[in-house]
Amino acid sequence: MIVQLSNNSLYSTFGVSSFSEFELNIQNMAPSMVEYYLSNLSEEIQGDSTYLNKSNIQQTINIDEYDIHLDYNNDIYLEFVEKNSDYETLSFW
Repeated sequence: MIVQLSNNSLYSTFGVSSFSEFELNIQNMAPSMVEYYLSNLSEEIQGDSTYLNKSNIQQTINIDEYDIHLDYNNDIYLEFVEKNSDYETLSFW
């Protein structure tokens, strides 16, 4: 699922003024805090997923189950990525 985030709400939540500052700021934060803030931002958005033309992506930040995309129009999208939770290894026998 992909949702479009308001630039102002994202930047004010993390105390930054640009996407590059956002990237630097989250590198100094605990991953669980970043995920908590992103989860709260996504819950504020009432609606279905948004279409994102992946050929227009300028920059992507991967944070565990989230991908944050910045497109060439400076719109920010939050994508929920389902990770495979199988920790079993396959047997050779």
